[in-house]
Amino acid sequence: MTNFFDFAISQLPAATADRRGPAPCEIEAMLQKEPFAAALRLLAGSFITLYEGSPGMTALFATRQNRLLCHALLALYFQKCGACETAEGEAALTREDFGHLALRHGLASHGVAYAFFKEALKRGLTQPADATEEQAAGVVPSPPALAMLAQWYDVHFQALDLLDEGFRASRFIKRSEAMLPHIHPRVSQAFLSHPEVRCPGPLSIIFNWFDAGGLLMDRLIAGIDWERPPEQGRRLTDVETVTQLATPLSLSRIHVGRKLAAAELIGGIGWSGRRGRSALWISQGFYEEYARMQARKLLILDEAFIGFV
Repeated sequence: MTNFFDFAISQLPAATADRRGPAPCEIEAMLQKEPFAAALRLLAGSFITLYEGSPGMTALFATRQNRLLCHALLALYFQKCGACETAEGEAALTREDFGHLALRHGLASHGVAYAFFKEALKRGLTQPADATEEQAAGVVPSPPALAMLAQWYDVHFQALDLLDEGFRASRFIKRSEAMLPHIHPRVSQAFLSHPEVRCPGPLSIIFNWFDAGGLLMDRLIAGIDWERPPEQGRRLTDVETVTQLATPLSLSRIHVGRKLAAAELIGGIGWSGRRGRSALWISQGFYEEYARMQARKLLILDEAFIGFV
């Protein structure tokens, strides 16, 4: 018997399911655009703002594995809605649905997927499909989660518009409820199938495997002194202490310090003077790794947008 997720994937256009993501030349072309630094600054700052607006829920997106699981869960809901074409309540997701998806794509074991499913409910990413149930056997995305997802797309479309003076963001806002169910499954599938999205570079790995590590990277990029050109392959930031990074993200100073030390060991970051009393710098390699990751993501979203309109 064909399970639901196999059916949902079979309904995607072949080009979407088979595509391995943007070609290197496309990424390089985007990185060379003059407004790209402004787009990157917009993205990094907006990710921090999104976190500050809903720290409990957005924290679910702050590690590489959880970020992919979040996107996959929301995509699975939209796919299920489209496949059954019934009322929202009948499109509820079960932990078995989600566990199968996670295992199929090598995202997590059943146990890890089930734990995430429970945590998503606890943090408000999902809510019981039937409000009368004492225990949530089936869930749907919560209204705040769908609003946050719309904001996430809006920010990325704004960044794309900066690059070519387009009007994606305004068009998306007008039709977000109709667009999300169509574009998010395609975006999620591209994320799941692209090896560089799933297995980023060494600095991303250091930060993305602990709580709020992705946000820590965002904060460092957002803190770059954009008025000063790189010197000796280094970009100065406005960060001087571990506390400055840890406290706003509700992280342990010891934990953040260990991750910074690991990044420093491979030349990704360092202090311009005395440790803890001078500006922290990030290497050009750190910057480029983050920039390529965002460029790749923007190209995936742009393709999904074009496919819808």
